[in-house]
Amino acid sequence: MAPRGLSIEEKRVKLVEIFHETKDFFQLKELEKMAPKMKGIVSQSVKEVLQSLVDDGLVQSDKIGSSNFFWSFPSQRGAIMSNRLATVTENQASLRTQLSELRSAIEVEKASRTDSVRRARRGTEQLAASKKELAELEKELAAYGACDPAKVEEKKRGVVLAKEAAVRWTDNYALLLSHFTRQNGVEASEVRKYLGVDEDYEDIEC
Repeated sequence: MAPRGLSIEEKRVKLVEIFHETKDFFQLKELEKMAPKMKGIVSQSVKEVLQSLVDDGLVQSDKIGSSNFFWSFPSQRGAIMSNRLATVTENQASLRTQLSELRSAIEVEKASRTDSVRRARRGTEQLAASKKELAELEKELAAYGACDPAKVEEKKRGVVLAKEAAVRWTDNYALLLSHFTRQNGVEASEVRKYLGVDEDYEDIEC
């Protein structure tokens, strides 16, 4: 029986592994030569797989001069987690605000209503509708794990990881600068000027 070829997802995983294992920057032609030997990926499929990774934000790319360079570091996962955490936190804040406004509106309505049967019936209906909306909002808020200690702890770890990722990305910049100047024989100051990086650039400190 002939060996089964790699699925598209397996190719994506293995191509990312090349970047993470080498911690280096490559052009498409280099990857097309390396992928078959290192990970058994057919060279003709490398371009398509690489583009899908770039589209999903798992591989970064940039054009320097006339050449396109691609790279991916393990720290990018921390950046992705940080973005997801920021989105969840923003949603939680919005839901809490809505809950607070809804509770305030209920209290105002209670205080402004007289004890007539007609108004009492209408007030009861509105109160029931408000309670239903409140329950739905609370259910949605609970889905974000606002009261789940495990999820809160996970978010805290995500913040720490995001900070570490920011520190590592400054190292990645220095690595890329060193690699490019060494490969192309140009001064680091020229590359910084081309990229718009000031001379007083400093690494983020832990």
